[in-house]
Amino acid sequence: MKDNMVLVFKTSVSANEEVKQLRPLLNKLIRQNGDWNFDLEDCDNILRVETHLLKAETISTTLHNQGFYCEELQ
Repeated sequence: MKDNMVLVFKTSVSANEEVKQLRPLLNKLIRQNGDWNFDLEDCDNILRVETHLLKAETISTTLHNQGFYCEELQ
């Protein structure tokens, strides 16, 4: 099994209600193959995703399709 990598994104998600809206999508996307969380206390509203399967573009596109800004931080 591959090691998980941590992807970090700057987002426009700024409220717990928005996290709740995204939860089913992110859970479905990541399933049992990783984990995710938002840091809404951070000025960049950070989304951290632990995964060994997903590409950063997949996560960015998913959030963009829901109307949120999402850019991977290097």
